[in-house]
Amino acid sequence: METVIALHRNHFGEIISFVTSQGRVISYQKAVMEAANGVITGVQATEDLDGNLILSPVQDQSFDQYPNLF
Repeated sequence: METVIALHRNHFGEIISFVTSQGRVISYQKAVMEAANGVITGVQATEDLDGNLILSPVQDQSFDQYPNLF
């Protein structure tokens, strides 16, 4: 099973893509879809207050712990 090991942020600090344990760089939206379908683990797709699917790390972790790779 693939996991998220790093991420890419834009100059505003927003996450724009993720790096998986298999070396794939996937967009935020693709990561949301793959998490919802169980393709990647360690993150979960949840619904925000506006009804949009967002990614969040499991077990009360933060994306701040992941390295920011360019």
